[in-house]
Amino acid sequence: MIDLHSHTTASDGQHSPAELLALAASAGVKVLAVTDHDTVAGLGEAAEAARAHGLELVPGIELSAFVLKREVHILGHFVRPDFPELASYAARLRVEREQRMERMVEGLRKMGFPVRMEEVRTIAGSAQLGRPHLARLLVERGWCLDVKDAFDRFLGSGKSAWVDRFKLDGAEAIRLIHRAGGTATLAHPGSSKVERYELLQLAKAGLDGMEALHADHNPSVQEKYLKFAKEFDLVPTGGSDFHGEQVTPGKRPGDSTTPPENFAKLRARATSQAAQPAS
Repeated sequence: MIDLHSHTTASDGQHSPAELLALAASAGVKVLAVTDHDTVAGLGEAAEAARAHGLELVPGIELSAFVLKREVHILGHFVRPDFPELASYAARLRVEREQRMERMVEGLRKMGFPVRMEEVRTIAGSAQLGRPHLARLLVERGWCLDVKDAFDRFLGSGKSAWVDRFKLDGAEAIRLIHRAGGTATLAHPGSSKVERYELLQLAKAGLDGMEALHADHNPSVQEKYLKFAKEFDLVPTGGSDFHGEQVTPGKRPGDSTTPPENFAKLRARATSQAAQPAS
């Protein structure tokens, strides 16, 4: 099994990189991409664990970006973890996430929910702060049924505790991934409700793949995006988007996978990117 989308405690996942690789190995995954949000901090530990379990690790990242005012997530696969621009971008996002979280916590306090930043930091640990950490706190305190309920009621875009974020342009996210030697793949287009005209803009910017086979896509959604992938010459990929049982109940590594021939095509595009002169 080839799972090209997973998360660890380096961002908003429940499990450490070592724990994630152990879970993936026990599930029968042979190739795993660790794609934490806006950081590559977990890739060193993940590489050691991958060697111990005999798995192939695809070093990755998931960048939040925007195209025509729609938020999209772009997966970078085969990126160089030591690429300086990735580290500087992650540092900038860490500061922005801290400030954003403070504003969301203050908003919830004004609504009568006595949450504190210290509690959110405890849940996040050393990870970059993200809304799922605050959502898990709301669940632990009994104010929400689960993480999805917290997003639906408070933390989703436009909801009562929502705070807007720094907006990275989709084309620049693709360029950053390419400069890091990786391929750029649009994550969960169905969940993000991405339409053809938005895909066209990303394809023009150099998008390499599309996660048509995401674990949350039903067969009709998969068919829709497989057709788009063919139209725009994008490599169709699959991934579980596993965050851990407490964050995404019912999911496990390998729930959605990438066909080997598609993985080979994506790897070939990464090799081609690495051969290009730096821009």
